Amino acid sequence: MNHLSIETFFKALPVFVDFEGVADTSNYHPLPADWALATADIVDSTGAIEAGRYKAVNMAGASVISAILNALDQQDLPFVFGGDGALVAVPPAAVAKARDALGAVQNFVAEELELKLRAALVPVADIQAARLEVRVARFQASPDVSYAMFSGGGASWAEARMKEGLFSVPPAPAGTRPDLKGLSCRWNPIQSRHGNIVSIIAVPTTGTGGPAFQALISDIIALAAGVERDGHPVAAEGPQLGLSRSGMAAEAKAAAPKGKRLLQKAIILGQYLLTVGLFRLGMTLGRFDPKEYRRDVARNSDFRKFDDGLKMTIDVDAERLAKIEARLEDATKAGIGRYGLHRQDSALMTCIVPTPLSHDHMHFIDGAAGGYAMAASRMKKQLLAAMP
Repeated sequence: MNHLSIETFFKALPVFVDFEGVADTSNYHPLPADWALATADIVDSTGAIEAGRYKAVNMAGASVISAILNALDQQDLPFVFGGDGALVAVPPAAVAKARDALGAVQNFVAEELELKLRAALVPVADIQAARLEVRVARFQASPDVSYAMFSGGGASWAEARMKEGLFSVPPAPAGTRPDLKGLSCRWNPIQSRHGNIVSIIAVPTTGTGGPAFQALISDIIALAAGVERDGHPVAAEGPQLGLSRSGMAAEAKAAAPKGKRLLQKAIILGQYLLTVGLFRLGMTLGRFDPKEYRRDVARNSDFRKFDDGLKMTIDVDAERLAKIEARLEDATKAGIGRYGLHRQDSALMTCIVPTPLSHDHMHFIDGAAGGYAMAASRMKKQLLAAMP
């Protein structure tokens, strides 16, 4: 990677369009050593999910991405949404702003969502000193949106150090708010069309896994590809229009301070009703076409990713799921990898929409009853059970 492109590292990466490319090491490029990883997650997300607060958990995870992208005024940074947290790679000139954004979003999550978010800024140089790498690939989900894929073990190392309390970023003073412009959740849960919404995490047993793990990833992707739209939880025409009370409340908290939220809710409701009216009448408003917007939502959704391991939230039938689980079990017994899997009957969507008039809005998919967080918890239990 040319040093002249260091500040536009992700935008300069070549794209791949077939998701199986996540298993191809040639698609990944090393993140510059003077960058840093901003990482954050919810403490005891499993307990919050068991209490029925999975929507708030997802909102907190997406708020990390929204806060940093807005603070840096840059939409083309490498990031990954993990359900109960997120990871964003930031260039050296933006580290101070990213630190402030992490502090502010911790305060927002504590005061408004009543959850505890921990955060850290981990220099890539420290990761390299630990003899690991942060390698990034650029998967083009649609003509308008690309998502970052991470390999090399460095992202996992950074998350582990954060959980140990290293490289930590403290919360900002009470009352501090991040800029969460564009963060929204205006869709009702997306019901399974094939029987199971399944959140899957598969990681290598050691290191980056090598050819055997790459073969496992290719097999799982191929099995999922046997279902409509590769197991995409969202139909090609887009999700059904819907606005939940909890989603509207969460978005109002992100967009407006106390005392102005009733007005913000009225604005959100008004925009929703206008969209519904336009959709039912088959009308557009200027450059806004509600049917095209829904199709963009489906095309742009981030329902599968690679973050030092495969993560997917897919809609599959029971027979297909049994084949996927059997392949994962075989890989576990062979010492190739380990996995966590969580079934539910619907998926959740949390969105970053800078403007509905453009096509580059981003949509993060997770299971509606715990998703990735519960899959990770089960993987951890599996690991502990296998220890002497």
